[in-house]
Amino acid sequence: MELGAWAALATVFALGAMSPGPSLAVVLRNTMAGGRSQGVATGLGHGLGFGLYAFTAALGIATALAANDSVGLVLKWGGTAILLWLGATFLRNAAAGPNHNQDLDDNHGPSDTAGFVQGFSIAILNPKILAWMLALYAPFVEANLGIQTLVGMGLLGMSIDGVWYVTVATVLTTGDRVQRLRERAHIIDGAMGMLMFVFAGLLLSESF
Repeated sequence: MELGAWAALATVFALGAMSPGPSLAVVLRNTMAGGRSQGVATGLGHGLGFGLYAFTAALGIATALAANDSVGLVLKWGGTAILLWLGATFLRNAAAGPNHNQDLDDNHGPSDTAGFVQGFSIAILNPKILAWMLALYAPFVEANLGIQTLVGMGLLGMSIDGVWYVTVATVLTTGDRVQRLRERAHIIDGAMGMLMFVFAGLLLSESF
């Protein structure tokens, strides 16, 4: 892939990680319940799970494209539909304004290992991440991509996701930074929504 494509992929990975949701809630709850070390373990587990998801999704799409030419058309139209749906969802969340009432008080226990497993599980077992990956990769994955590129996609996703959630556990959980992050969640959602529509437009332009 070209450098610009890698930069675009990294941007979406970063915004996706920063967008508050179940993953962020688990990292924050584990940090508050079990301390910073458990929060870091949860972030590392989530990064590993997300990286495996990113690699597996890219490999599956590339394999399907190589096996059947019609898969590319299905992915483009299906990916466009998912991107439009995600974009509308993000923009609707952004229009709702900041959410001040997220519950972060659940206790997940003191074990760092348990935190790692929870972070890994919420990344691997979340079907929304799979739908997001399928839509996200549609503009980037081609049948002739080498294994090095596919591994690179997985490592990029793992690095960005893991670094963000470890940062959350070590930095954002001090003072009122968590509250400020939640207050700006609608801004991140708005940026994600716009990006989803941009990618949908790119896919549609390639189809004609």
